[in-house]
Amino acid sequence: MDPLLKLLRDNAALKASQLAALLNSTEADVAAKVKAYEDDEVILGYRTILNEEKLGVTLVRAVIEVKITPERGGGFDRLAERISKYDEVKSCWLMSGAYDLLVIVEGESLRDVAMFVAEKLSTVHGVISTATHFMLKPYKQQGVLMKPERHEERLAVTP
Repeated sequence: MDPLLKLLRDNAALKASQLAALLNSTEADVAAKVKAYEDDEVILGYRTILNEEKLGVTLVRAVIEVKITPERGGGFDRLAERISKYDEVKSCWLMSGAYDLLVIVEGESLRDVAMFVAEKLSTVHGVISTATHFMLKPYKQQGVLMKPERHEERLAVTP
């Protein structure tokens, strides 16, 4: 992978000047390369990881295992793309193993997520079954620990 992309993946907040210094390049070259990656849809967006507990965010998240019947001529893609278009769906992955899709959804309440599964997801033609698992507390998200380690200095114990 391009070193520029690795740096941006780890910290998208780095400015072109900082990236240029890290890559021994010019700011103009880095900016042009980033623009080209955006134009080619290699870079699709930029996200910030928030500590939602400190912000008082009360969203309910769930991971849903979905078994589907692949469509003739479209395989899993058409159904996965259809499911991915729902606003509640934040991620959708084709999986190997006991189920076909892993869908991550968000709602304002347990009821919102349950209604999404019952009224939208389960009614999609081709969906065979779902299994919903509610996400309770994040410890690490996208490679970032939600509570950084604290190194406490302890006094030596002597007799």
